[in-house]
Amino acid sequence: MTRSRILPAVAGLAVLVGAAVMLVALVAAPGSWFAGYVSEAGTAGQRFAGAYRTGLIALALGVGLLGFTRLWPASVLLWVAAVLAGVSGVVSCSGGCPLPPFEPTTVADVVHTAASVVGMAVLAAAMAAVWWKDPQPLERRVAAVATALTVPLGGTLGLTMLFAGRTPLGAALERILLLVAVAWLVTTAALTLVRNYVIVESWTSKAASPRSSSSSPS
Repeated sequence: MTRSRILPAVAGLAVLVGAAVMLVALVAAPGSWFAGYVSEAGTAGQRFAGAYRTGLIALALGVGLLGFTRLWPASVLLWVAAVLAGVSGVVSCSGGCPLPPFEPTTVADVVHTAASVVGMAVLAAAMAAVWWKDPQPLERRVAAVATALTVPLGGTLGLTMLFAGRTPLGAALERILLLVAVAWLVTTAALTLVRNYVIVESWTSKAASPRSSSSSPS
């Protein structure tokens, strides 16, 4: 398997597995998994906190690897988003993931939240960059749909967090936003893998044809 196939395959798998592990940790946490912030599943004292953070780091690795399959500026934006997602996974928030000005916060809370919010914004910029500059029409269309969903969802979530704090609306928006992000990452990786597979197979067939013709008896 060539590098052009390995990168998107591993990237998509890392994102998918990471997101699945995070989901299991979220569902296994006490209480309704529709309540509160998703990051609360990774706080100290939660049964699967380590699994949640590991899943987030795996997802961040997938985002970073996907960056190697894209053109500038999408590649750089994906790398930055990956680093920020990694920071969010390494630096967990305290219980309840409190946010100012509604609740007392720690430095870790601020770092975790800032990395998560900015990381999602950078990922949205990466979607827009693929939509704007990617040479592949299908991948541009997928990015256009993802951008059209992510920007209003992210904006509404940001305003909800800023002016209302923890609300059921914010919890629902965060989960939908993450679903859109994961769907875009996995779909883009899959499309890239299929495209590279077709290109490599086509090139291999064409390269083999002249040799077959030359070896045939005249």
